[in-house]
Amino acid sequence: MTNQTNTDTSNEMSLADRKVIYRARRGLKELDYYFDPYVRQHFLQADAQEKADFSLLIDQEDPDLLDWFMGVTLPPDELVSIINRIKSLKA
Repeated sequence: MTNQTNTDTSNEMSLADRKVIYRARRGLKELDYYFDPYVRQHFLQADAQEKADFSLLIDQEDPDLLDWFMGVTLPPDELVSIINRIKSLKA
């Protein structure tokens, strides 16, 4: 029954959501630590603005993302909210 539910959810995902989820897989342990749980547990239920913010976030370069998530440098203003949201889910 669980597989049925997962299949139904997958069928309801838009192509845009699928592309974002695919692009969120970075292969870097430090980024996957934040992105994987967010994508699995929150992304599909997020509102349109949060999805747009996350899409913009994952368009950034990995070294910049690492710096922002590790607090080495400050992210651009338009990414602060989504970064804080993702980080708060891991707190």
